Amino acid sequence: MGTKATKFVTSEQAVQAIRSGDEIVLANFCAEPRYLPESVMDRAHELKGCRMFHLTPFGPFQQKYLEPGMEKHVRCAIPFCGRRKSVRQLLKEGRADFYPLSFANYPELLRTGDFKTDVFMLAVSPPNKDGYCSLGVSVDYAWACFERPARLVMAEINPNMPVTYGRSFIHMSDIDYAVEVDCPIFELEQFEITDVEKRIGENVASIVEDGSTIQIGIGAVSEAAINFLHEKKDLGIHSEMVPEGLRPLVERGVINNSKKSIHKGKIVCTFHGGTKKLYDWLDHNPLVEMQPVDYVNNPQVIAQNYKMVAINAALQVDLFGNIYSDVLGLDDQYSGSGGQLDYVLGCAISQDAKLVTTVPSTTGGGKYSRIVAHPTLTDNPMAPQMPLVTRYNADHVVTEFGVAKLRGRSNIERATSLIRIAHPDFRGQLEVQAKKLGLL
Repeated sequence: MGTKATKFVTSEQAVQAIRSGDEIVLANFCAEPRYLPESVMDRAHELKGCRMFHLTPFGPFQQKYLEPGMEKHVRCAIPFCGRRKSVRQLLKEGRADFYPLSFANYPELLRTGDFKTDVFMLAVSPPNKDGYCSLGVSVDYAWACFERPARLVMAEINPNMPVTYGRSFIHMSDIDYAVEVDCPIFELEQFEITDVEKRIGENVASIVEDGSTIQIGIGAVSEAAINFLHEKKDLGIHSEMVPEGLRPLVERGVINNSKKSIHKGKIVCTFHGGTKKLYDWLDHNPLVEMQPVDYVNNPQVIAQNYKMVAINAALQVDLFGNIYSDVLGLDDQYSGSGGQLDYVLGCAISQDAKLVTTVPSTTGGGKYSRIVAHPTLTDNPMAPQMPLVTRYNADHVVTEFGVAKLRGRSNIERATSLIRIAHPDFRGQLEVQAKKLGLL
């Protein structure tokens, strides 16, 4: 780790130290620094051959990627698009680099792989009396950048960053350039849960047993399940992120982590995205333990959790049980694997886990079914064509019309169950197609 004296500068001054050819990493998600990336893009035309790695971008700097020829100066490198139109457009045009990796594997890419982490930019809390700053809402792949190590560490010191516990502290001497700011950290936009999402949440809750350890992926469809767990007992959390609705379940004693087989009594996670209410709750909260993502999302660690229930959303499911979650058509990189594949693998090697895939029954305002016989047999032009999870790992699929249990079931049983939870308007067509495929 660092031993240099920290230089307190403006963001504009800090980025003058960036060289052509540098590979820059931004802290993940809502810990993305507000000013440093913007300052990089402001001087982008002075640079050649730089790349900038991040997941879902939040700041306005992402729009500058779209300027003609910008990829020759600062090129986007990303493993998870988070539905950002700017990044999706860049990828379609071949002006950005996409890494098809699961979340647990990002640190290895940054620690020893193709992306060499010359410059790491992050936001941290102010130092405590001993000089330690908290990484706050993003621990995930940060340690890989420190361990390589990065040539330069640039940090925005922000009093609005909550202090979180676990492997979440760096010393001021690890920071080369410090930019003092006082602004809200990024918040994850919250949406009203729809009736469809409520019904999906109720159906998910029906298969969650007391004492289970829960993982919930990002997105309203999977997060809706949180709202229907109020009658459960002794739940635990081992998840890459903590959703906004979790706090009331802790306050009611529904989540007490008492039955967990590892990290008993603790919520274990690797990053957060939510509103200021969530951040205020996280601040100095000893219940929450932050760990690097190559630990939290390690399938062998996931499999150790008692009654693991992993809840993640999908874009589409076919009657064979293949699950499509990250690409629209063949060329619109809508999101990425994220942590979903890590929990698929963890649940696959566990003795008592449940892998739950949530998907609304229709898309396009009810025009197209998300339960399809096969992607080649739907007239939806944006139907995903590449499965993220193959039929061999599929387990529970949940729509607003019910639950289909696929693990251990034959092709015919699977198709029958999936048609039963499809929207009624499409069940007849799916039956006809299934018979042609020999699935009924």
